Amino acid sequence: MSREVVVTGLGVVSPVASELDRFWEGIKNGQSGIDTVKAVENIEQYAVQIGGEIRDLDIEKFIDKKTARKMDPFSKWGLAASCMAVEDSGLDLNAIDLQRVGVIASSGIGGMQFMQAQCIRAIEGGPRRISPQLIPQMITNILSGYVAIKFGFKGPNFCVTSACASGTHSIGEAMRIIQHGDADVMIAGGAEASLAMLGIGGFSALRATSRLNDDPQGASRPFDKERDGFIMSEGAGIIVLEEKQHALKRGATIYCNAAGYGRTCDAFHITAPDQSAIEAGRGMSLAISDAGLNPEDVDYINAHGTSTPLNDKGETAAIKVALGNDLAYKVAVSSTKSMTGHMLGAAGGVEAAICALAIRDGVAPPTINYNTPDPDCDLDYVPNTAREMEINVALSNSLGFGGHNATLCFTKSK
Repeated sequence: MSREVVVTGLGVVSPVASELDRFWEGIKNGQSGIDTVKAVENIEQYAVQIGGEIRDLDIEKFIDKKTARKMDPFSKWGLAASCMAVEDSGLDLNAIDLQRVGVIASSGIGGMQFMQAQCIRAIEGGPRRISPQLIPQMITNILSGYVAIKFGFKGPNFCVTSACASGTHSIGEAMRIIQHGDADVMIAGGAEASLAMLGIGGFSALRATSRLNDDPQGASRPFDKERDGFIMSEGAGIIVLEEKQHALKRGATIYCNAAGYGRTCDAFHITAPDQSAIEAGRGMSLAISDAGLNPEDVDYINAHGTSTPLNDKGETAAIKVALGNDLAYKVAVSSTKSMTGHMLGAAGGVEAAICALAIRDGVAPPTINYNTPDPDCDLDYVPNTAREMEINVALSNSLGFGGHNATLCFTKSK
């Protein structure tokens, strides 16, 4: 029999706020973190000029200045969120077996900013100008290494890179490791920092991102008929997963259970979702059944909800595949990307934290900027205002380029 897994710590670095209580208040109040990008030079030359930047994080609270100078921002955001999550969990590092604590902290893209800067240096000054830090700072697994080194965690340690599903896959695989008895505690989630020339320019070239540059806070409008693309954001979401008896023995505060996990692949197209939604829906069904539940048990779904025409239509169909038409219309569904923007590989970690808080407080966060209903998106998207409601079972969906589908199921702890 597999062991029960609970969530005991949360850490979030986001455009809305980079302190957990302020972040959650912002999400409940429908606060957008999107604005004109300030950190990219000559942003006015880009077709897309808006995004979700980290602006309120004092990184030196978590990382010394000398170390931080060497790190790509994705690692800094991820390590800061990990420090927050470990502190929030109340883990006493002197009282636990560090060989039984592991890390799966991931990224969809990795050290893009560091890699971009070194490419420019090499082009301008030749290959001898390339920093010896290039390789360690660009690889996606380096964040898991940083977290382990920071705390001395010697258990299973790796990353999962599956585009925008990276954070969700990481949490699901960490849950499996605890269930199978290979660790007692896992630090898991994702981080991203791709608001740079290549990130903004690349997604713009795909025509995947919104061009509502004159209305930054209104540009991310999931499930709305007038949506025109997602908003790129940076940040990190890290949670602490723990075997239930291990958590109870040390008197930990438990947010919720990490109860189910499903993952599938569309096997359809490298960027477009399969509009039949069969595999995305099956991933949700697998998470529900893995938790020992039925479709009628689901109260709330934190949707992938990117604000692209194809994703939102396809995910609406996937929810109907998973729950059936009748139940689909009864479930509260919201996209918090309407406030945070799309944090790519970090999104699943941040949205898992939101689900844990939603269960704890009995609040379904809103989908802001929902003004014009779309016949293709006809579910209850908790429009514009948070809703107080009993949430015993919550799903968190992530869908990544390549057809990667991942769903987590969280339940109220008893």
